[in-house]
Amino acid sequence: QVQLVESGGGLVQPGGSLRLSCVASGSIFSINVMGWYRQVPGKERELVAAISNGGTTNYGDSVKGRFFISRDNAKNTVYLQMNGLKPEDTAVYYCCLEEVRGVGVFRSWGQGTQVIVSS
Repeated sequence: QVQLVESGGGLVQPGGSLRLSCVASGSIFSINVMGWYRQVPGKERELVAAISNGGTTNYGDSVKGRFFISRDNAKNTVYLQMNGLKPEDTAVYYCCLEEVRGVGVFRSWGQGTQVIVSS
């Protein structure tokens, strides 16, 4: 089984920056996507950013131009650089691993890290 551990969340002022990290461990299929979702109370979990093992990226519309995702395959780690943070970015951010095995997509989640953007 796969385990994902996030870190880097915290309290930051509007306009500030944070860098989130997620380390994956276990047996991971070679074809996969790692990414970040976020969720606030009463709302559905939404995609923030994702990156494939080949480096293809995808971003949610609300974070394009501000957030940047990257990964280090040797370290099984994905990063989310968050710049120009806004109060509406406040959420619990979850790391996600999606493994593509041909018969389907298998998804694993981290426990989440809190990001609060406030003065």
